[in-house]
Amino acid sequence: MRLFGIKTCDTCRKALKSIENVDFVDVREQGVPDVLMSKALEKFGKALLNTRSTTWRGLDAEQRDRPIAELLSSYPTLMKRPLIEDQGVLYLGWTAETRAALGVA
Repeated sequence: MRLFGIKTCDTCRKALKSIENVDFVDVREQGVPDVLMSKALEKFGKALLNTRSTTWRGLDAEQRDRPIAELLSSYPTLMKRPLIEDQGVLYLGWTAETRAALGVA
C-alpha cells in the first residue's frame, strides 16, 4: 500500500498513524507516477484538485483554467490528500468510506 501526500499535511499524518505497512510518498519531493496519476484523474476527475488550498487561492484565473494534469504536475500541493493506492485500487481523502474500505477504525 502506498500513501501519496505531504509530510506537513495533518490529514496525511492521521492516515499514516492509522495504517500499518504503508509506504509514504511525499508528492513535493517524489511526485506521483504518471501512470498512477492518469488512473487517479480518470477515477476522481476534478475532485483530485484541492480548491480550498492556499496554493489554489494564489493562482490567477488563467492558471486555474489549465488542464488538471498540468496543474498537479506544476503544483503538487494542489492534490487532495491523501491519495492511497492499495492493490491497484485508489482512494482519495481520509473519509469514513476510505477507512472502512481499508479496514481501519
